[in-house]
Amino acid sequence: QVWLVESGGGLVQAGGSLRLSCAPSGRTFSRSAMGWFRQAPEKEREFVSAISGSGSTYYADSVKGRFTISRDNAQNMLYLQMNSLKIEDTAVYYCAARPFPMATMEPASYNYWGQGTQVTVSS
Repeated sequence: QVWLVESGGGLVQAGGSLRLSCAPSGRTFSRSAMGWFRQAPEKEREFVSAISGSGSTYYADSVKGRFTISRDNAQNMLYLQMNSLKIEDTAVYYCAARPFPMATMEPASYNYWGQGTQVTVSS
């Protein structure tokens, strides 16, 4: 069975930084696409960032220039460095993975999901 476990969420003031981590277990995703999505209250889950199996990265316009996705294939880990956080970044952040190298922005194309970690940005 495959598990994705996120960590690193919390409460931070606007302008601050957080680093999210995602630890897969049950299989290796070093050659697969992985991504981060988020869901705010009463809103649909939305794409944040993704990284392909070859290492190409993709970002939502709302986080471009502030967030950085990265992976450590040796440790089978995925990260999301979030800088210059805004109040509107407040959401539950989910790690996702798919058994294909090509990254997509569609949540439905990801087969595996973590339980989510709360990120709250205060003024």
